[in-house]
Amino acid sequence: MAIDWYKEFVNLTYTPAKDELVCLFYFEPAAGISHEEAAGRIASESSTGTWTTLFTMPPRMKKLQATVFEINGNYTKIAYPLALWEEGNAVQLLSGIAGNIFGMKALKNLRLIDVSFPASYIRHFKGPHFGNDGIREMMKVYDRPLTGAVPKPKIGFSAQEHADIAYETWMGGFDFVKDDENLTSTSFNRFEDRVKFMTKLRDKAIKETGEQKSAYLNITADVETMKKRAQLLADNGWNFAMIDVVVAGTASVMTMRDYCSDLGLAIHAHRAMHAAFDRNKKHGMTMLFLAKLMRLIGVSQIHTGTAVGKLVGTKKEAMLLADVLRERKTRGVEHMALDQDWGSIKNAFPVSSGGLHPGLVPEVLDIYGCELVLLVSGGIHGHPKGTRAGAAATMQAIDAWQEGVTLGEKAKKSKELAGALEKWGYYKPK
Repeated sequence: MAIDWYKEFVNLTYTPAKDELVCLFYFEPAAGISHEEAAGRIASESSTGTWTTLFTMPPRMKKLQATVFEINGNYTKIAYPLALWEEGNAVQLLSGIAGNIFGMKALKNLRLIDVSFPASYIRHFKGPHFGNDGIREMMKVYDRPLTGAVPKPKIGFSAQEHADIAYETWMGGFDFVKDDENLTSTSFNRFEDRVKFMTKLRDKAIKETGEQKSAYLNITADVETMKKRAQLLADNGWNFAMIDVVVAGTASVMTMRDYCSDLGLAIHAHRAMHAAFDRNKKHGMTMLFLAKLMRLIGVSQIHTGTAVGKLVGTKKEAMLLADVLRERKTRGVEHMALDQDWGSIKNAFPVSSGGLHPGLVPEVLDIYGCELVLLVSGGIHGHPKGTRAGAAATMQAIDAWQEGVTLGEKAKKSKELAGALEKWGYYKPK
């Protein structure tokens, strides 16, 4: 008598239906478990299976089984019937394809690499409210990267000190000032005070420069508190709210997407804690999947790394992330990504951040092009002449890249850039 039924979830001649979700996994079976059985266990546990054969089961259950249809070494593709998934519920999706399966003893390692969402699943989601064209129209910036910076050190300033640094950042030519992930509302920098002082100096910078200026103020907290903070931002004429989307959770981001959209706020997504599950190349899930999930549920911008700064991530990974956020259709890359057609879902900006300074700007733009948010923080505040000069140096580095000249050539007539190159050169932080 058969005890388990894992191999019933494997059919290597199966062709997925066009309305099925397809997942790409990396997996390593535990000792004594074949690749076919291990893949079957993934499909079973993430759909209709259990550890043993059952006494009775309605025949229709067969149609709800996930199907392993490809095994290529340690990579497998699994198709999931659409009926398994609640419409518009990304939280429930994670409970299946990223749930119990990570804890199975039959697997030494398991990594969710990518998911291809069919049109029939996507149509229940709203995606970003504005899209990249809408964000550019909002900021009146059309022909260069959007730019921003975090006051550094990332936490410790009073609300007034924070706003003063923001003003210098804006006056150096930057579009945005950003709270960092661990600054919300502390005893020395209350959110309400930060909004008040930032609003006053934002208006001053707009008047003096004639340019749009904004900020990513961190509203991350419980949902009710986030709603109050979002309302305060809207009341003070802001157009963005920042959320630490991983620690806040998929459900709260889904709720806040609609709430912020009603207030005219776009969501800037910081990815704090992502590396807890995406840094290990053999286990967890990829940043690519996280980025796709966040586009699906409606953030307008999300951090994707630099490939040349202080955080992990290769150029190829950065380019894949950028494309899956910006493009309507993307083609699969073997063992790294699946095909995706976003249909009517609007696009989102990749955000390049982490250990950047003016000397690294051309390398980042070679990877991303102009359709990104470029965050240079320590690399402006550490400028020998101060924050305003550091921001100006970064803008000059962008100009140099767009003009097709070297930074050295540009620096001959750009004293701020010259000062940045004298301090950092082309140093890559480790």
